[in-house]
Amino acid sequence: MKNTTIYKSFTLILALGLTLAGCGSDEKQAATTSEAVKVTVADVDTGDNSTILAGSGQITAVNSATLSTRIMGHVESLPVKIGQKVNKGDLLISINNVDLRAKKAQVEASITEATVAFNNAKKDYERFQNLFNENSASQKELDDMTAHYEMAKARLEAANQMKNEVNSQFAYANIRAPFSGVVTNTYIDKGDMANPGVPLVSIESAGGGFEVVAKVSENNISGIEVGTNAQILVKTLDTTLTGTVSELSASAQNTGGQYLMKVLMDKTEAKILSGMYATVRLEAENESNGKKVITVPSKALVHKGQLTGVYTLGQDNVALLRWLRLGENFGDEVEVLSGLSKGDKYIVSAEGKLYNGAKVSIQ
Repeated sequence: MKNTTIYKSFTLILALGLTLAGCGSDEKQAATTSEAVKVTVADVDTGDNSTILAGSGQITAVNSATLSTRIMGHVESLPVKIGQKVNKGDLLISINNVDLRAKKAQVEASITEATVAFNNAKKDYERFQNLFNENSASQKELDDMTAHYEMAKARLEAANQMKNEVNSQFAYANIRAPFSGVVTNTYIDKGDMANPGVPLVSIESAGGGFEVVAKVSENNISGIEVGTNAQILVKTLDTTLTGTVSELSASAQNTGGQYLMKVLMDKTEAKILSGMYATVRLEAENESNGKKVITVPSKALVHKGQLTGVYTLGQDNVALLRWLRLGENFGDEVEVLSGLSKGDKYIVSAEGKLYNGAKVSIQ
C-alpha cells in the first residue's frame, strides 16, 4: 500500500513537471516567434514578353585593338602607361630601326639618282622628237631614245615604290594610336626585344560603345537572330540595361556546343567598364520562339539534402518554405521550372535564421 502511494505521488510530480516544461517550451517558442526576422523580398516576374535566358558574358569595348609589329628590334621608347588617355596618331611605342633608317637613306639616294637620269632621258627624248619631226633624225634613233626614256621612267617609279614600302615599315617601328581612347595594357618594357606578331600594347575607346560577348546553348539558339532585343543585367552595378544582338555565330563546332553571340549595348550613363560580367536575357518575338522564364538569385535558395527550395512570403508575413524544380544556371541566377508563379513573393535575404512559419518583417 505504501509503495502504491509513493508510485502515485511520483507519477503526479512527473506529470506536473512535464506540464510545466511544456508550458515553458511554448512560452519560449512564442517569445521566439514574436520577434520578426528582417528580410528582403522580391516579386516573381516572367516579364511582358516571351524571353530566353542566353547566359552570362563579359563586357568589352566595341572599339578595341591589340597592336603588334612586323619587324624585330629593341623597344626604344614606351611613352604611355596603362590607363593613360591618348589621341589618334599619338606615339605608343617606338622600336629600334637603325637598319630601316639605313635602308631609307639608300632608297632616297636611289630616288635622287633615278630622278636625274629620268630628267636627262626626258630632255633627250623631247629633243629627238623635234629632230625627227624636222627629218633630222631617223626612226631608229627616235625608237632608241624612246626606250631609254621609258626605262628611266620605270626606274624612277620603282625607286618611289621602294620608298613607299620603307615608309610602311616605319609604321611598324613607330606604332601610333589608331583612334582616340585609353591604354588598357602594355605587354613589353623599354629595352625588351619586340618580335613580329607578339602583342605590344592594347587600346580601347568607349566612344564606340560597349558590347557583351556571350555564349548561347543549343537549346536556345533557334529563337535568336540578329536584331533581337536584349536585357543586360550588370552584376557589379546592380542595374539592367538594354541592347540588341549584333552578331551571332552559325557554328558551335569549336566552342563545345555553345554559340558565340555579341550584344551591342545601348548608350547609357551607367559607369560601364570593360571586363564587367553581365547576364543576358533575350526577348523572343513570339511564343513559338521563346518561353516564359522565372529566375531567382542563387543566394535565395535553401538546400536540404537533395532538395532545393526558397522561402516565400505567406499571409500575415510568415516565411513558408517551398520546394522548387530548377533548370539551367545563368551566372548568379537559376531558372525555376516549377514551384513559383508570377506574382509570388520570395525572400532574397534575411538578417536572422529563417524556418517554416517564422514571422518576418520586410525591409
